[in-house]
Amino acid sequence: MLIKPIFDFIGAHSVAAISFYSATAVFTMSIVSTARQLASGRKINWSIALWVSGGAVLGGVLGNVVFERLLLVFRDDKLVQLIQILVTVLTLLFAFLYTKYNWRGFALKKVGWYAACGLILGFLASLLGIGGGPINVSLLMLLFAMPIKEATIYSICTIFFSHSWQKF
Repeated sequence: MLIKPIFDFIGAHSVAAISFYSATAVFTMSIVSTARQLASGRKINWSIALWVSGGAVLGGVLGNVVFERLLLVFRDDKLVQLIQILVTVLTLLFAFLYTKYNWRGFALKKVGWYAACGLILGFLASLLGIGGGPINVSLLMLLFAMPIKEATIYSICTIFFSHSWQKF
């Protein structure tokens, strides 16, 4: 969540280049985190991981398409950057409010909800060029009433798959 805003603040590269740098760093960090989770013996419900990750791949593609469109339509890196900042602030505000007020989770169970959640999170991560860990964890906990450690595992899956398609 910090890489892109810091690079944006420095302003030494274009918005597209900064998004690429951030996505590459996030992708690498998600590989390491996933390996560590598995090595530590954490149990993963592969059905949930598959549905969330599948949605994240599609969301990542859509987020990238929207990002590219914004660059074409506005032709001004600063305006696209402002849009990214506003959306990031709104999503972080959601994560903060969820954490502060301890909203009760919905405990959704159908696979379609997992895919839809992955789609939203993948879209935001790709559009904003961020990993989105706090946002991912908050939404997973809210929608599926998951404990934070379990939500963290599926957040990492979402981050990995929303950025992985860009690397291949």
